[in-house]
Formats: sequence, structure tokens, C-alpha cells
Amino acid sequence: QVQLVESGGGLVQVGGSLRLSCAASGRTFSRYAMGWFRQAPGKEREFVAAIRLKTYYGDSVNGRFTISREKAKNTVYLQMNSLKPEDTAVYYCASKESPYGLTTLDYDYWGQGTQVTVSS
Repeated sequence: QVQLVESGGGLVQVGGSLRLSCAASGRTFSRYAMGWFRQAPGKEREFVAAIRLKTYYGDSVNGRFTISREKAKNTVYLQMNSLKPEDTAVYYCASKESPYGLTTLDYDYWGQGTQVTVSS
């Protein structure tokens, strides 16, 4: 089993920045792929970013968000810059052992989510 706990969400103004953290415990973290997803009210959960041997980004966040991992701390981060109102959502951390399908929802483990609200 892998347990994931997100933190760092909150309220921020348009153009501001936030850094989300996802602390992992359980099985070997370093070889797992890690992803960030988000879900806005009334919308489907969507891919934001993923990392394994390389990084992947959704079109709407590419160039503004950066995913990274610190293996010594079993933590993955999502640095979010130039935030927009449409970035408002609950952000979820996820992990999977398979190296395939990193931009899909097919992940093995999910965190509880952290709310990000961008005010205009």
C-alpha cells in the first residue's frame, strides 16, 4: 500500500503562486510514477502533471506549473505560477507502479485532495 497526503492548498489571487506537496509513505516510492490531477465543481477530474523518468504536463498548465520530486523526503511537489481563476479546483496526488498511461486517471493510489482557490 501507498499512502498519499497533500498539503499547500489555499486561497491566492490571480497571478499568484502556490506550491503543493504530496508526502508518500508505504512501498518503494522512488520507482513509482507520481501525478497531479484536479477536479473543479461540476467537471471531470483532469490530468495536470506527472513525473517518473521525465515530466509531463496538461496543455492548460504547461509553462506555468512545474512538478518535481524529492526522493529523500518521499515527496512530490507541484509549483503553480501565474495562477488563473480557472485553476480553481481540488488538487489530487496519485501514484502508480506502471510506467504507462501517466496522463490518464488509471493510477493505483490517490490522496484526499487539497483545495486551491484563485480569486479575481
